[in-house]
Amino acid sequence: METAVEPGNNEPLLFGFGFDEAGLHTPLTWDEVLEGGHAKYKRVWLHLDRQSAQAQGWLYRKSGLDRLTVQALLQEETRPRAARHGHGYLINLRGPNLNEGADVEDLVTLRMWAGEDLLITLRARPVRSATDVRKLVEDGEIDTSTGALVAGLADRLTDRMEIVLDDFDDEADRYEDELLDPKARIDRSVLPEFRRRVLQVRRHITPQREALNTLVRDGAQSGLFSDQDLLFLRESADRITRLTELVENIRERSSVLYEEAIQSSTEETNQRLFVLAILSAVFLPISFVTGLFGVNLGGIPGAGNPIAFITLVIALALSVAGTLALLRWQRWI
Repeated sequence: METAVEPGNNEPLLFGFGFDEAGLHTPLTWDEVLEGGHAKYKRVWLHLDRQSAQAQGWLYRKSGLDRLTVQALLQEETRPRAARHGHGYLINLRGPNLNEGADVEDLVTLRMWAGEDLLITLRARPVRSATDVRKLVEDGEIDTSTGALVAGLADRLTDRMEIVLDDFDDEADRYEDELLDPKARIDRSVLPEFRRRVLQVRRHITPQREALNTLVRDGAQSGLFSDQDLLFLRESADRITRLTELVENIRERSSVLYEEAIQSSTEETNQRLFVLAILSAVFLPISFVTGLFGVNLGGIPGAGNPIAFITLVIALALSVAGTLALLRWQRWI
């Protein structure tokens, strides 16, 4: 999917739109926002860089939001949630990190203040789902109410999360096939790393399900979401529920895979030790006899007999055969 490109990290306003009574959009600039020019529109969507000092200053001084709301939007560590606050909602949602050179399981956060006439979204790292919805707005393919935009963002975040977890599921299938293939040798070190990645996603996807369920449950009473918006949110919540079950299944499979890999390695080690033990048992009598006859002392039996060496060799061979027969009789080999 083609997505719009966000400005550099130094820009406080990554993009913004003002919407008139008919829902038609007008792009906004940071200067217009600073001068209050966005106030003439019926509804506004501002997508800000959370790490920008200018954006933080505007939120505290000119956004019209109370200090508690701004602090919640700017705090460093968050988990997915949706909470009613006054006439709007504080919403934190997570999505896969699809930025170049990043790990997809290092989920990015999209924070939102959703009010009737103002939608503020913030991110520290680029969130492609936000630029997806931006393109829908520019192409006129989405309703521009606050509820519709929030539902669209949730839908796009869920779309991309599905792709990541389907890839995890395929990766688990591949590891299972390698373990079942006797000719394949799997690197055991990849399994703990795979499980860590799965757990990192699981840590946030479960509360994300609760956040979406909260919006579905309380959204109708707030008046912020239309029936169509709630339908999209309910669909996103159902898909997240399925993904939660999928990530639990992948987590359990990753644990079983690691245990099977350890068991397979242990069996290989035990088999090698068993072979060494058998060899030691076979050659122990030979080592004892040759050690005894190898001492440099007088009185060694057969020292002057020309057939003594051959006799000793035959006796040692019979000892080996007898030891092997005994081990076979005991079903050790």
